[in-house]
Amino acid sequence: MSEYEESTTVPAPLARLITAARTGWLVALVGLLTGVGLIAGLGEAEHTTTPVEQLAAGSDSAQAAQLRDRLPDKDSSTAIVLFTTEDGSRLDRATLGGLAKAVTPYLPEGATRGAPAVIPSEDGQAAIGIVPIDTADASETKEKVEALRADLATSTPDGIRAEVTGPAGIQTDLAKVFDGANTRLLLATALVVAFLLIVTYRSPVLWVIPLLVIGVADRLATVLATHTLDATGIPWDESTTGILSVLVFGAGTDYALLLISRYRDELRHAPETGDGRRAALATATRATAHAVVASATTVVVGVLTLLLSVFPTTRGLGLACAVGIVVAAVFALIVLPAVLSLFGRWIFWPRVPHDGEPGADTRRSLWHRVGTAVRGRPGAFAAATTLLLVLLAAGLGWSKLGLPRSEQFLARPEALVAADRLAEHFPAGASDPASVVTTADAREVTAAIKDVEGVSSVTPVASGGGVSELQVVLDADPASPAAAETVTRLRETLTDHPGSHVGGSTAEDLDTGDGTQRDRLVVLPLILALVLGALVLLLRSLAAPLILVATVVATYLAALGASWWIFAHVFGFSGIVDSVPLLAFLFLVALGVDYNIFLVTRALEESRSHGHREGMLRALSATGGVITSAGILLAAVFAVLGVLPLVVLAQLGTVICVGVLLDTLLVRTVLVPAIAWLMGERFWWPRKV
Repeated sequence: MSEYEESTTVPAPLARLITAARTGWLVALVGLLTGVGLIAGLGEAEHTTTPVEQLAAGSDSAQAAQLRDRLPDKDSSTAIVLFTTEDGSRLDRATLGGLAKAVTPYLPEGATRGAPAVIPSEDGQAAIGIVPIDTADASETKEKVEALRADLATSTPDGIRAEVTGPAGIQTDLAKVFDGANTRLLLATALVVAFLLIVTYRSPVLWVIPLLVIGVADRLATVLATHTLDATGIPWDESTTGILSVLVFGAGTDYALLLISRYRDELRHAPETGDGRRAALATATRATAHAVVASATTVVVGVLTLLLSVFPTTRGLGLACAVGIVVAAVFALIVLPAVLSLFGRWIFWPRVPHDGEPGADTRRSLWHRVGTAVRGRPGAFAAATTLLLVLLAAGLGWSKLGLPRSEQFLARPEALVAADRLAEHFPAGASDPASVVTTADAREVTAAIKDVEGVSSVTPVASGGGVSELQVVLDADPASPAAAETVTRLRETLTDHPGSHVGGSTAEDLDTGDGTQRDRLVVLPLILALVLGALVLLLRSLAAPLILVATVVATYLAALGASWWIFAHVFGFSGIVDSVPLLAFLFLVALGVDYNIFLVTRALEESRSHGHREGMLRALSATGGVITSAGILLAAVFAVLGVLPLVVLAQLGTVICVGVLLDTLLVRTVLVPAIAWLMGERFWWPRKV
């Protein structure tokens, strides 16, 4: 075994302990029972996400939300009931009276004194009722809004359509997205992984073992991650556990593929006895561990950079993913080999490897033929591959960053459809008004707001504890650039009234854009620096790490550019969600480097015996099949995020899917070997191979 492997693999005594006849069953039993026990005993920690936790820390909208918490009715929200005639006719006085009776039971006592329960539009074809929703959390808001919708369905007169929108309606529909989401996501992920494992192993039995082990690891990772977040006081939201599950399944199954592939190879040189089989498994575990540990370390270092994000829930995602990768690596290197040690060679049926049986002739494999062709003309292949990546990345020139909330559902829910319809009859901002929260004199602030261009109306809605909240209806659609400009003017005006902050969806979207831009400027360079540092330490080289990081960045740009064409021309999205480029960069750099690590570490091993040029070809031939399988599996797993009807997750899954496929099939197969052959042994500089 090489000096490199000796310094980075599982120690031989530990490998024997994991796989020995006397102890392997105990390691497997303890590992699985501990995992299942913690899953059943602890369960996921619970956390109710507050509005402030999803906003950029220190932003004006976050300060507005914090200030609003001082109001007596801090837990209230607002639902807007929109009534429209189904045939487009005008609402007469009698009909309006009937609509008022439908809304009045939901209004606070005395709320209609001096004000109508419903307000008709100027064209007479619609009317709205403003219904306060007093709740303690998003779950209670959802229950009350759904009850309101159910009651309106029976109390609204025939010929009148009643729909619920406004902040409470939108919040409810967003919460409904995650009803049963974890179950759907877990089932879809497990089915995809099972199918691809069956195709990869071509065995009706073997696939069950890694799926079982990684399935336990996935649930345990969710439990440990949420309790870690709870103990550290870092918030998380519903999407955190979804992304975590996909990451653990994807990375864990990749690690399992590497281990089992090496185990199959070792069985062809192991005696047919049980001790021989276990020795082969121990050798495979040690030989695989250096790549898995390097991969896991790179991913953990990468995701932990999210702790520097200005968004609290993004920080939670980073820490959760770090915990998940550690769990996946531990289960893949300890629990999986222990479970495999319990079964004989028959587990590979019908393609059972035996001692003395020749392995697959890599000289006749597709990857050997590809490698031979690339080695013959490395300059041409490197240039062609680079040009293709540049052409794909060119899509970024037409891309648009930022997607309004009204477009962030794959299927538009009732609240958003009603908001569009409401804008046809009332000021466009009436469905989702801005909010000004102030400790200054409310009357002076109100007078100042009325003079701001683009403001339709200002209404005091709450006060107490020295804090006042004003509801500001804008002329423009809340998701439009005109509304953003009005909010900017509002903020400029309110600088003369210290203690005044602007909230609401338009203001929050502005601050989210600024926050994600700040995160990109801070987190992206740090990810590159840390991953580069990890590779330098791993390979004890400078040239190779720089090249590997550069190729992964090129893959990311190409994936984002190619995905834009998919978003714009296949799905019809008008833009990319602000958070997608950062998260996609993080996962593609951290995970994309993995496959290059798997390739170059094997090349380093082979080069010691066969020289640089032949060593790289042997590494490509030997790892081509398993890495390609792992890449396709990881891409498919991230694509599963599309089962959730949130555009941000669908876009993130698409970018990572495209990027992993590019990295697996093009960059790792053609570009990296071509560069290595062009540079010769300087590829490893200053290391000598």
